[in-house]
Amino acid sequence: MLRWLYRLADRARHRVRLRRWPADKAMGRRGEDIAHRWLQRQGMIVVARNYCPPGGQAEADLIAWDGTELAVIEVKTRSSAEYGPPERAVGHEKHQKMISAGEHYARRAEIPLDQVRFDVVSILIIGKTVDLEHFKAAVKPRRGSSMAARS
Repeated sequence: MLRWLYRLADRARHRVRLRRWPADKAMGRRGEDIAHRWLQRQGMIVVARNYCPPGGQAEADLIAWDGTELAVIEVKTRSSAEYGPPERAVGHEKHQKMISAGEHYARRAEIPLDQVRFDVVSILIIGKTVDLEHFKAAVKPRRGSSMAARS
């Protein structure tokens, strides 16, 4: 019953966003809503959405606790698989922005960097069908990054 109510609220919120935002931005936010609820059902505790450290050069869609690990999560949502699966759209530049946002959040919250991982949630919405995949530790900090140096 509650899940049905959440879906109804998500659709209503999505319709309002479509009137105010470009379609791709509204679809992305809908994907974040879906991922947020799905992660909560998996037992994760979402502590931040659209986290952006000062300076605005980095961003993390979701930050959540998964047991003792802090997951910095990029959500990619598509309405078609025409150009490949959504997770393929997370490239090197986005990896660097996720790592930067994760490092900043971890420092601010005084969390050891070896407890931070970087995930990707891929969502494909075609009509009323939603396919979601969660890739844990999908992004690995490079050796030259400040995170890899401190881990």
